[in-house]
Amino acid sequence: MSKISPCLWFNGHAEEAANFYVDTFKDGSIGSIGRYPEDNPFPAPFAAGTAMMVEFTLFGQSYQALNGGPEFTFSEAISLSVICKDQAELDGYFNALTANGGSPQPCGWLKDRFGLSWQLVPDAFIRMMESGDKAAIGRAMGAVSQMSKLDIAAIEAAFAGETV
Repeated sequence: MSKISPCLWFNGHAEEAANFYVDTFKDGSIGSIGRYPEDNPFPAPFAAGTAMMVEFTLFGQSYQALNGGPEFTFSEAISLSVICKDQAELDGYFNALTANGGSPQPCGWLKDRFGLSWQLVPDAFIRMMESGDKAAIGRAMGAVSQMSKLDIAAIEAAFAGETV
């Protein structure tokens, strides 16, 4: 585990979520899983044997998934940002993360079925933002503001001043 790891609070789905993220991103692993004991003082859904804390890694970053109960839920105030090398990678992650109850959000953001917010950011978009060309950046940002799933070719065209 890293010295600092985000701890993601789930209501009974910590182990399922950790497995889903590791399966989706393919560059990760499940670490230790602490389970609620037989003499568990907490109410359902925390039956004995249910995962209490799941440690996992994605792309070398450690995370903790805690089954903490219904008291807290995710909000857009925190999101996980994934740099995508091309449209195929972005589409694959987008489709997996929005499946089974996830939802697209404005500007390339999305929520997965557990309510966690994600940003799928094309590597090309980062290069555009670093270009220093204010007019081109404005056009690219304008294009992004009209999208849910990002279309890299359309963003690049807007950046270049081309009409699509």
